[in-house]
Amino acid sequence: MNPFDSVSAFQPRQGAAAGEQNIFQKIGVEPIINCRGTFTMIGGSIERPEVTEAKVAASKFFVQVDELAFAAGQRLAELTGAEWGMVPCGCAAGMKHVTAACVSGGNPERLVRIPDLRGLEKTEVIIPRGHRNTYDAAIRNIGVTMIVVDTLEELIGAINSKTAMIYMVSRAEPADAPLSLERIAAVAKPLNIPILVDAAAEDLTVKPNVHLAKGATVVAYSGGKAICGPQNAGLLLGDKDILLSAWQASSPHHGTGRDNKVSKTEVMGMIAAVEAWIARDHAAKEREWVTWFENIGKRLSTINSVTYTVTPPREGVLNNRAARLAISWDPDVLNIYGTQVADELATTAPRIALGGSYIDANGMTGVNIGGSQLQPGNDVVIADRLFAILSRSNNEKSKAGYDAPQVNIAGHWTVDIEFFSSRGRHAFFLEQDGNLVSGSHQGEFTTRAISGVVDGNKIILTSRESQNSMNVPFTFHGTATNDGMEGGIFMGEYLNAKGFTATRNRRQQNQNARPENQNPTPSSPIRTPSGRPPFSS
Repeated sequence: MNPFDSVSAFQPRQGAAAGEQNIFQKIGVEPIINCRGTFTMIGGSIERPEVTEAKVAASKFFVQVDELAFAAGQRLAELTGAEWGMVPCGCAAGMKHVTAACVSGGNPERLVRIPDLRGLEKTEVIIPRGHRNTYDAAIRNIGVTMIVVDTLEELIGAINSKTAMIYMVSRAEPADAPLSLERIAAVAKPLNIPILVDAAAEDLTVKPNVHLAKGATVVAYSGGKAICGPQNAGLLLGDKDILLSAWQASSPHHGTGRDNKVSKTEVMGMIAAVEAWIARDHAAKEREWVTWFENIGKRLSTINSVTYTVTPPREGVLNNRAARLAISWDPDVLNIYGTQVADELATTAPRIALGGSYIDANGMTGVNIGGSQLQPGNDVVIADRLFAILSRSNNEKSKAGYDAPQVNIAGHWTVDIEFFSSRGRHAFFLEQDGNLVSGSHQGEFTTRAISGVVDGNKIILTSRESQNSMNVPFTFHGTATNDGMEGGIFMGEYLNAKGFTATRNRRQQNQNARPENQNPTPSSPIRTPSGRPPFSS
């Protein structure tokens, strides 16, 4: 059974921890030991006990939600030193609400027209090019025009009466960097242009908050990442008037933010998370991470060719702050690659999400582990599983090459795709040199480079479309004849398509819409994961 297709692929396991995990196992979902970090795809973080207790206590009463928001804003201000605070339904929702606030100015007559911005004055958001990311979709949801700039001079020139705000991602950079927060704030503040800083995965800093101190108007955090609060809550700190306008633009009020509802339990859980964060001994926790990693490394270093390196959190780093463990070995000695180990751990119980590499410049392979979400006892399970895999005698390393091609798929192909609830028609324009394939993949909107291999009569072809800082990957895998192809499509975080069929278009064999920049020749075996990858954001 393919784990992509059914959660029942993983059978509940028995053991000491089975009682804790049984609520998931009852419906056929095997929990994961998280060695990657606070990725939404695997549940963010584990809530602090204080958070869970606060949510349970809050669930027993009714309150007037606006009154709760005002009290929460004041309490968060007291805790953090910011002028005001707000709890949205996650960091992205908070970014959306702040953008709506900057567009509407707290005027509900404008608010209810979003995302139709005709007739509104503030309709543009300026963003440095290097700060574009997949999460700025939350800002674009308001309907604003994103004005991308490369230099401070371009930013100054882009400011006009339509500028609603400036959006930045938190960066660890000096104040004199070309587009530092300090430099941008020096331009924006005299013009009363708000600056929103996205610090989703950062450690929270208080009294003062580092970003507000540098000139940000509002800073946004994820509740369910480093702060270990509710996964479906966030934290906004900063200017009181803008945050009151942002609250106006969020549920329970009707309009563009009604779909981003945060409950009374999440609000109280987020306050408890901030209180617990401030009281927590962070240095002691980081020392614990290092101890766990040393335990794992020492156990594995008894295996021939295995070495390990523990890297403590770097001083001054706030984003995704964690200790790291790198485990390396000679693939010719242990007959297995790090990518294979990571795949096996991701898809067999007890499941472990970690990163795996193929071959580095020194001919070594390995896996890497992040510490921020490890729980007590996880180090023993991780060490046991890795030791069992790396010390067994029947490992079978992925073949370095491919079987001689049995088909030639060069030419123009019409590709019919069956998605979950629609069908699409794409096209391939391919060239083949032995096992290697290159060319172009024409989708519904763009044409992009495609590359892959022919392995006997099997094919794997990969392409990737980038749109608005988001990537849409297509990995076509299946079998081919000289006249047809069929198989499945893996689309990364967007799951799978039901399948595809391709037919050769013999009348157009000489057409070639290949982009100038080809995907690189594969430097490692191209493969589709054997299970749902548990490590995407």
